[in-house]
Amino acid sequence: MTTMQDREKAFEAKFALDEELRFKALARRNRLLGLWAAGLLNKSDPEAYARDVIAAEIAGHEDVMRKIKADFEAAGVAQSEDEIRVRMLEFLAQAVEQVQNS
Repeated sequence: MTTMQDREKAFEAKFALDEELRFKALARRNRLLGLWAAGLLNKSDPEAYARDVIAAEIAGHEDVMRKIKADFEAAGVAQSEDEIRVRMLEFLAQAVEQVQNS
């Protein structure tokens, strides 16, 4: 019975680690995305804008998309949803690599 309990604990630990890494990668992706968007929006404080984008993830990644798209539209920045999604994927790949290497 101890072997099964050990295996269960190992699976739980791996799941917890995977979730932690996923959370870190998404937060890092959103920071990179926010900094990119802040540059296009000519924000005076790109880090503050990036924090706002990170906070938008709490409700889900579609809310991140909606926030950036709405901010772009309000500022007259021409970026389609597809272009933003491509950036999201590029930044996610960078973020995963950074998290794995840290």
